[in-house]
Amino acid sequence: MPRKVSVLVAGSWGTAIASVLAENQLDVTLWSRNEEQVMEINQEHRNHRFLGDTVLSDKIRATTSMEEALFQADAVIVVAPSSALRSVASQMRAFLSKETLLIHATKGFEADSLKRMSTVLADELPDYDAASIVVLSGPSHAEEVIKQCPTTVVVASESMAAAEAAQDLLINSYFRVYTNPDVVGVEVSGALKNIIALGAGLTDGLEFGDNAKAALLTRGLAEISRLGTAMGGNPLTFAGLAGIGDLVVTCTSKHSRNWRAGYLLAQGKPLPEVLQEMGMVVEGVKTTQAAYRLSRQYEVTMPIAEQLYEVLFNGKEPIAAADDLMGRGRKDEID
Repeated sequence: MPRKVSVLVAGSWGTAIASVLAENQLDVTLWSRNEEQVMEINQEHRNHRFLGDTVLSDKIRATTSMEEALFQADAVIVVAPSSALRSVASQMRAFLSKETLLIHATKGFEADSLKRMSTVLADELPDYDAASIVVLSGPSHAEEVIKQCPTTVVVASESMAAAEAAQDLLINSYFRVYTNPDVVGVEVSGALKNIIALGAGLTDGLEFGDNAKAALLTRGLAEISRLGTAMGGNPLTFAGLAGIGDLVVTCTSKHSRNWRAGYLLAQGKPLPEVLQEMGMVVEGVKTTQAAYRLSRQYEVTMPIAEQLYEVLFNGKEPIAAADDLMGRGRKDEID
């Protein structure tokens, strides 16, 4: 087993993963740019902004130094927002050993290039074996993982040895980990479910009821599968933890930022005000833009994503978007 594992960065999910690793008796280094946050973690064993008064293990140590974080690290887990991943990876380049197990748990696409997160890492870390990069995904709210609620996730890599090493690193009595060779499917699922969660928040905010929400999740999964398979994913992945598992938890949980953002939009609040009120990254917003472009690039029909794009960026009223979805021409469900 590795002796030292580093987690970049110290947001809610990064801190929750660090707590899993500490529970597994590993020495954990959390990296953050924020000196006050680092001092709070080291001195008070708390990360109040993201996880309230939860007490963190004394096996978790924080630093603002990337060199210190990566020095002699046996494994590194990157949990930066999608918009910051390239910058973080660039800073890693000078200090990351080729022998270090590299895992990322970021859900989204790069806004300009539309690249998946493992591809962004491969771009910025040309000396690292891209086939050994591991993706961590699945239904896993940080607020529940930090309380050691039973959680099941998936790790995916082209290298089964790397996936199994990540599995061994993370698995314990409350955090169960499966492996999967389908990197594309796992990454696409993790990104696109946030779009449907925005829609679920809108649906609940408009008081459309359970029937509408069930339909949204089901047809949303069809859109995720459609684009994911077009991009090279395995259809079975979308029926697994990274697909339907993460979709359900993100669309139904009070912990979901994307659901809350959609709910606030349904109250008539403009998008900038919603994002300011949230105070944390809402990945589904940028992912909606990416999915809109990807659907055209791969010539895939994604009516839910398209209507959400119109609501978020072109000022369309949510009720009008719902009417347009319900009024579409007749279709065969399996088509």
